Amino acid sequence: MRARTRAVAAATGAALVVVPLTGAAAAALVTDESGVSGTTLDASAYTAYSNDVADIPEVTTAAKKASYTIETPTVKVKVPPPPEPEPVVVEETTTESYTSTESTDSGATEVSAVQAPATPSADVQAAISGSAVIAEASKYVGVPYVSGGSTPSGFDCSGFVSYVFGQLGISLPRTSGSYYSVGTQVSTPQPGDIIVTPGHVAIYAGPNLQIDAATPGTTIQFRGIWQTGATYVRVT
Repeated sequence: MRARTRAVAAATGAALVVVPLTGAAAAALVTDESGVSGTTLDASAYTAYSNDVADIPEVTTAAKKASYTIETPTVKVKVPPPPEPEPVVVEETTTESYTSTESTDSGATEVSAVQAPATPSADVQAAISGSAVIAEASKYVGVPYVSGGSTPSGFDCSGFVSYVFGQLGISLPRTSGSYYSVGTQVSTPQPGDIIVTPGHVAIYAGPNLQIDAATPGTTIQFRGIWQTGATYVRVT
């Protein structure tokens, strides 16, 4: 291109200044060495100039455009973990152990394990509605155990049983050992019968259920039958 440009300049006898323009046309301003302006290219020189301009390569080629890459930064988003589920509270029924220490007529002491109070159930309601003895005994649920106690301010085991039956007009012994010889012993107890074991008496309230004054630190409650080798006595 430079050679051809020089040729055009030589043909006109002047220095050539090229100013490329956009569009189909191009303009050229030609001045001679004396600095006089206004000289115009003839047709052949203009054609050569136009060809030279057409030969100018693109600054940015299609290949270069295709090779361009844009780096996109990787954005890391930290997603918080889901909240932990609320803890599930499960109520458990536990069995506590107590010790029954009821004194007998001879002064001896019997020691037995006592179950925790039973949860109120349909069996309790049935016993209360079906037995006057259980209905009376249930009035004293919550009364504390008091050694030697025989009033609603505090009971021991025989004091409680004798007081309940006394409210129904039945007189019973004050010591637990004497209950073996009252009433009639039965093999199939019913609510209201008396449960007699060495050193302890209670009132039967249904299958595996009784109400009694168990031991110091406890109260009158419906609870499971914890005694073994029991004798059942019916006095009504």
